Amino acid sequence: MLGEISFALANGEVAAVVGPSGCGKTTLLRIIVGLDRDFEGSVVLPAHGRLGVVFQEPRLLPWRTVEDNVRLAAPQAGETMLTALFATLGLSEHRRHYPGELSLGLARRVALARAFAVEPDLLALDEPFVSLDAALVERLRVELIELVSHRPTTTLLITHSIDEAINLADRIFLLSRSPARVIAEVPIERPRGTRSAVELAVIREKLRAAATHQ
Repeated sequence: MLGEISFALANGEVAAVVGPSGCGKTTLLRIIVGLDRDFEGSVVLPAHGRLGVVFQEPRLLPWRTVEDNVRLAAPQAGETMLTALFATLGLSEHRRHYPGELSLGLARRVALARAFAVEPDLLALDEPFVSLDAALVERLRVELIELVSHRPTTTLLITHSIDEAINLADRIFLLSRSPARVIAEVPIERPRGTRSAVELAVIREKLRAAATHQ
């Protein structure tokens, strides 16, 4: 359940929403992308903006190949762009494979490829790396950073992981328990990839302190 929540994202900004399980993080994302209309308030998106969405489950069509799943979402995508995208995500050898032939990690890569192929103005990610082992999550984080760095995209990441948030985001919104409200907003000034362990530890402690004293 959500309480009163209000925030805005800058063009090209990567923001993360973290909070306790069941507080409404996924509901918030569904409202923003227009899948849940049972709420009071308003959502303002970029005019004529394209949405790219990655759900907790890959949601691929099992009777379509990897490439077909991506092309169905982004029929305007050119061959050069798709080839580069598949290469970045380690999918070049799997373009003709079907979802049933893929591991969960590869299926999540296809879901990311599908969302980026749309060339979105807003990319919404709902815990895209959940249920994956730590080593694979780290590789996917690096790939996601490469993608948003290559084409700056306004991004909203829903995650239960503070570490994921502080490694990927430019700004973090911490939600309270239900009915959720924003109890802390933490900007991260230093660019991704240049943040020291000490800086990350300070941000992590700030978020944990805010969560403890809500």
